[in-house]
Amino acid sequence: MPEIVTSVPLLALTAALAYLLGSVPFGIVMARVFGLGDLRKIGSGNIGATNVLRTGNKLAAFLTLVLDAGKAGIAVLIARALVGEDAAQLAGLAAFVGHLFPIFLGFKGGKGVATFLGTLLALAWPVGLAACGLWLLTALITRISSLSALVAAVLSPLAAWALGHGDMVALMALLAVVILERHKANISRILSGAEPKIGKKS
Repeated sequence: MPEIVTSVPLLALTAALAYLLGSVPFGIVMARVFGLGDLRKIGSGNIGATNVLRTGNKLAAFLTLVLDAGKAGIAVLIARALVGEDAAQLAGLAAFVGHLFPIFLGFKGGKGVATFLGTLLALAWPVGLAACGLWLLTALITRISSLSALVAAVLSPLAAWALGHGDMVALMALLAVVILERHKANISRILSGAEPKIGKKS
């Protein structure tokens, strides 16, 4: 019983720190560093790498992608090293929530795709690579970033199960449901044929 009592505050601290890390809006940061203006007033208004790419600055978009994925990955790896596997999954979830509802932007954040992929890569790199491969394959075929994200998210629980990481299935399913919800407008545009292609400038 003492071990359980001790672990609860530790897990809560892990979640809080991971949330704060996930809340760092690297899309906004990169847009300012590269002099691109307020990202929330460009294109879709989203703070992620796809919207940064709409400015035409590929380096800024790439750095946003890496940093948004990396913040979740770092949170997971540190939590695993210092606390354990349960804390690692919790940290991934908290970082993901932080990106969606960042305290630094009045809880109005992005759609979480890069952060989702970073979480997967850190928790189990084969699953993460499978999700990235699904994203890339769909993007090459359709050139629609949102559809690529949806395919990767929806199939990630199956990939986790198939690759022997059944302990991740519940978390992956939860994140996939959230990503679907965050992409409702995109889904409507995909169905109507109005969703913009990757790299289309605002």
